[in-house]
Amino acid sequence: MLKLAALPNISTRTMFSAFTATALFSVASLSNAALFNDNLPTDKDAELSVGVNVMAVKSAYDLEDSTEVRVLPGVFYDNNRIYARGAQAGAYLINDGVNQLSAYAQLAGNSFDPDDANGALQGLDERKLSAEAGISYQRRTPIGAFRGQFATDVLDESGGNTGRLTYLAKITRNKLTVYPSIGFEYHDAAYNEYYYGVSEEESAETGVAAYKSNSSLNPYVSVSANYDFNDKWAGFANQSVSYVPNEQYDSPMVDSRTEASTTLGLLYKF
Repeated sequence: MLKLAALPNISTRTMFSAFTATALFSVASLSNAALFNDNLPTDKDAELSVGVNVMAVKSAYDLEDSTEVRVLPGVFYDNNRIYARGAQAGAYLINDGVNQLSAYAQLAGNSFDPDDANGALQGLDERKLSAEAGISYQRRTPIGAFRGQFATDVLDESGGNTGRLTYLAKITRNKLTVYPSIGFEYHDAAYNEYYYGVSEEESAETGVAAYKSNSSLNPYVSVSANYDFNDKWAGFANQSVSYVPNEQYDSPMVDSRTEASTTLGLLYKF
C-alpha cells in the first residue's frame, strides 16, 4: 500500500517542474478548442528596445540606509512568440490576442547584507537574490487585463514558491502610455522563512529573537509609464509600493510596513 510519507523525498522544484509540464501539455492539447482562438502570427517587425535602468529600492529590513540604488540593463521585446520585459523573459504557448499563457523566468527575492544592518542584526546570515521560473496566464477584457502567475525558486536560495494576481490597465495619450496595476503577491512559508526567519542558531549567536514565519499575502500597487521622445529613444518609469503583512513585519529583521521601488530608464529602439 502506498503511503504519502514517501512524498517528501521529492523536491519542491521537481514537483513544480512536473506540475508545470503537465499543465502546459494539458493546455496545449486544448489550444485548438473553442476556448482559444488561433495564435497571433509572429511579428517580424517587433521592436527591440535596449537601455539602462536606475532603480531605488526602499527595503523593509532594519538597515542603516534602507534605500539601495541599483543600475540594471533594460530589455523590452515582444514578437508574439517570445518576450523580454525588464528582468523577466518568457515564451508564449498561447497568445491569441485575448488569452496569453507563457512560461517565464525572472530575478526574484530580496537581499539582506548584514554589513548594512543595525545592531545585532549584523551577526545574521546573508539573504541573497535569486531567480525563479514559472507559468503565467493573462486574459484581456474590455475593462483591462487580469493576470495570474505561479513560480518557484530555481536557484534554491529560499526553495520557496511565489504567486501573483494582478489587474492591469492601459492608458494612452499621444506619446505617453501609462500602465497602472494592483494586486496581491503570495509568498509561501519557505520563501518567508529564508528572507525573514531567524534560526535558533542565529539567535544563540547574536541575541536576536528567533522567528519562524508562515506564508503571506502582500497587497501592492504599481504604475509604469513609457514616453516616446522620437522614433529611436524612449523613457521608462515605474513606481511600486507593497504592504508588508504581519508574517513578515513581525520578524526582528523588519522595521517598516512598506517596501517600495522607483525606476527610471532610457531605452534605444532598434
